[in-house]
Amino acid sequence: MLELQNICKFYRNGNVWTMALDNINLTFKKNEFVVVLGPSGCGKTTLLNIIGGLDVYSQEDLVLTGNALLNYRKSDLIINNVSTRKFSERDWDHYRSKRVGFIFQNYNLIPNITLLENVEMGMVFSGIKQSERRKRAIQVLTRVGLEEHMHKKSAEISSGQKQRVAIARALVNDPEIILADEPTGALDGASGYEVMQLINEIAKDKLVIMVTHNEDIAKEYATRIVRLKNGKIVDDVKTKPKFYHDPYQPEYENMTLYTAFKLAITNVKHKLLRTMLIAFAGSIGIMGIALVLAMSNGFSREINTIESETLSSMPIVISEVPRNYLAWPSMGTNDPFTDPTSVFNPISPGEETRHRNIIRTPYLDYLEAMDPTLVDAIQYNYGIQLLFMSKTNDDEIITSAANQINLRSLPKSLNYLNSQFTLQAGRLPETPYEITIIVDSRNQIDASYFDFINVNYNGVVSFDDILGQKLVVAMNDDIDIEYDVLTNTIQRNVDESSYLNGIELTVTGVMRAIPGGIESDTSGIYYQSSLERSFIDLNINSNFCQMLDDTDTSDYTQEQIEGLKLQRIQNGCRDLPYLIQIYPSSIEAKEQVLMYLDAFNIGLPVLGQIYYTDNAQLITDVLKSIVNNISIVLLSFSAIALIVSSMMIGIITYVTVLERTKEIGILRSVGARKKDITRIFNTETMIIGFIAGVFGILLTLLLAIPLNHYLESFMIDFQRLVVLRIDHAIYLVLISIILTYCAGLIPSLIAANKAPALALKHNE
Repeated sequence: MLELQNICKFYRNGNVWTMALDNINLTFKKNEFVVVLGPSGCGKTTLLNIIGGLDVYSQEDLVLTGNALLNYRKSDLIINNVSTRKFSERDWDHYRSKRVGFIFQNYNLIPNITLLENVEMGMVFSGIKQSERRKRAIQVLTRVGLEEHMHKKSAEISSGQKQRVAIARALVNDPEIILADEPTGALDGASGYEVMQLINEIAKDKLVIMVTHNEDIAKEYATRIVRLKNGKIVDDVKTKPKFYHDPYQPEYENMTLYTAFKLAITNVKHKLLRTMLIAFAGSIGIMGIALVLAMSNGFSREINTIESETLSSMPIVISEVPRNYLAWPSMGTNDPFTDPTSVFNPISPGEETRHRNIIRTPYLDYLEAMDPTLVDAIQYNYGIQLLFMSKTNDDEIITSAANQINLRSLPKSLNYLNSQFTLQAGRLPETPYEITIIVDSRNQIDASYFDFINVNYNGVVSFDDILGQKLVVAMNDDIDIEYDVLTNTIQRNVDESSYLNGIELTVTGVMRAIPGGIESDTSGIYYQSSLERSFIDLNINSNFCQMLDDTDTSDYTQEQIEGLKLQRIQNGCRDLPYLIQIYPSSIEAKEQVLMYLDAFNIGLPVLGQIYYTDNAQLITDVLKSIVNNISIVLLSFSAIALIVSSMMIGIITYVTVLERTKEIGILRSVGARKKDITRIFNTETMIIGFIAGVFGILLTLLLAIPLNHYLESFMIDFQRLVVLRIDHAIYLVLISIILTYCAGLIPSLIAANKAPALALKHNE
C-alpha cells in the first residue's frame, strides 16, 4: 500500500549540502507494525515526516556535493500505485487528513481547547458535519479510556493521558497509516506500557510505522525492524512483500466557514484580554471618523431644519444682473458664463462682463401665470430712489437724501413677515401710502429715524406714539433737479410746493424682529413695494424723464450711457422691474417654483435666458460647504489614525503567527490546507475588526451625550449636533472589518506557508 523509491532528502545552506536521506527504498503493507531504529540525527524523523506528507522528498536528479557530482535516481513515494511526484499542496493536505494519523512524542495538543475539541480537530478539515465529529470523538476517547476527561484541557491531565488523546486524534478519521514519533519518549514505564499496548492493538488492522530508540520495544512489538544510519538503510529484517492494491483516489473536502469561525472564536476567547485591548486600540480610528460623521450629520440636519423652518420663506431673487459668488455653489440653472479658451479678456472699469437678465413683459406675464398655490407673493422692485420729506417744528423741510436716511421696501410676503416679525402696535400697511416702523428684537432703532419723522425721543416714546406720523414723497416735476451727465451726479432741491404736492405717507404700525431670526437685528422705516409702482405711474411722463429720454447719446461714452440708464431707473422713468422677489408658499412648493422658472429658459439662446438666485439655498449651501470642508479635514486625520491602528493589528497578527507556529504545524499534520490556515487567521482578524468597529460606535454614542450638552450650551437654537446615522455606523463596522482583514492578510499568508515539519519543531 506504500512504497518508497529512491527517497532522497537534502538541505542546502549556501554552497553546503546536507544529506538527510540517501536512496531509501522501502515497501509497506497493511497490518504491519514497522519500527524504525537508529541513532539521533540518522534521518528517522525526516523519513517519518516524508511518509506522512509533512515534508517533501527531494526530486532533483543531479546534486553537487563538494567537488563530487552525485547522480540520483528519481525519488518517489507511491501510495497504492499512485505516484506523488506531481502531488499538489491540495493532494498532500488530503493525504494527511484522510490516510495518515500522527502520534507525536510531545503530544502536540492545542492547549486552549478541550480534549474533545482536540480530537475533533482531526476531522475539522475532512468535511465531516459537527454532529458526526462529536460522535466519533467521543467514541475514540472512550476507546482510549478518557471518556471521563474529555471536557478537560491538556494542562489538567497526565502525560500518559495526553499521549492517549494524541492517539485518539490520530484514529478519529480511521486512517490507513499511523505514524508514531517516539510516542513513549516522554512517558514513565507504566504509561509507556499502556500506550504501546494501545498502539499494538491498532496495528492489527492498520499500518503502524513508529520511530524509537528503544530496542526492547522494537523487539517486543514490531513485526518488522528497519535500521537507519547516516540517512541510509543498514538493515531490514523482512523481505519486500507484494504490493497491496487499493487504488488511491482522494475525495477532496473543504473546511466550512462556520468551522473556521468557530475555531477563530475559540482562539479569540483564549486570549480575550489581549483581543479586547487590540480591538480597543483599533476602535480609536473608527471612533474619530464616527464622531466627525455624527457632527457633520448633526450640523447638516440642523441646517436643513433652518432651511425648512426659517429660510423656506426667503425669496427667490431675479435681478437684472444675477449675483455670482466666487467658489460658492451654483444657484439656479447652470452658470453659462465660463470661457473655456486660454485667451485673456481684459476689461475696463464699468464694463459689464456678466450676463444681464432682460426682463420684459412676456416674462412678467409668465410669472403671473404661475400656479398661485405655489407662491405666497411676487414682489416687484423698480430700483427707484424715492426722495422722502418731513417738516420740523420750525416748518423746515428736511429730506432723506440730505440726512442720509435710508427707507426700504417692506417684504410683500405675509408668511415671511410673520416668520421674522411680530406686530406690536397698529396694523400692517394695506395701501401704497402707508408705512411701518420696525425695531430689532431689543426694541432698538437708529435715533436718526426719530429725528427725521420729528419725534422727540428724550422721554419715553411708546409704540402707539408713533402711529399717525407723516412723511411725504417728492414728485419729479416738483423738484429742482440738477444732473451732471459727465460725472453722473444729481442734486435735488425741494421747497414748500414739493412738500405740498408730494405723496403723503402715514405710519400705521410698529413691528418687532423675532429673536434668533434672520432679521433679528433689522430696524428702520419701511414702505409698501406698491409705492414704487404708484410713483412710476405719476412720474414716467415727468419733464425730467422726458429730458433723459430725449438726450442724444451718440457722443457719450459707454460709462455715461450707463449713467443715464441708471438715472432713468432711480427716478421712475422705466416701468419694468429692476428686481423681482418670489416668495414660495412652502419648502416643497419652492422646488416646483424653481422648475417653473427653469422651464422658461428651455430652447432660448443664452442671452435671452433669465437666471435667478435662491437665497435660502445660497445660505444653506455655504453652511454645508463649510461643514463638509471641515469634516473632510477631520476625516483625513481620523483616517490616518484608523490606518495606523490597522497596521498595528497586522503586526500583532504577525506576532500571533509566530506564537502559534507549532499550532499551525499541528493543524497541517491533521490535514489542514494552506487555505484553511489562512481562513482561520483571516477570520480571527475580521472578528477583531468587528469588535473594534462596535467599540468605536459605542464610544461615539457615549461621547455624543456630553458633546451635545456642551455644544448646546453655547450654540443657541441648535439641538443634538452629534447624531450618528445607523447606516454610517454599519458602514464603519464593515470598514473596520475590511481594514483588519487587509492588515492581517500578509501574516495569514505567512502562517499558511509554514512548512508543517518545520512548524512542528518550532521552539524545540
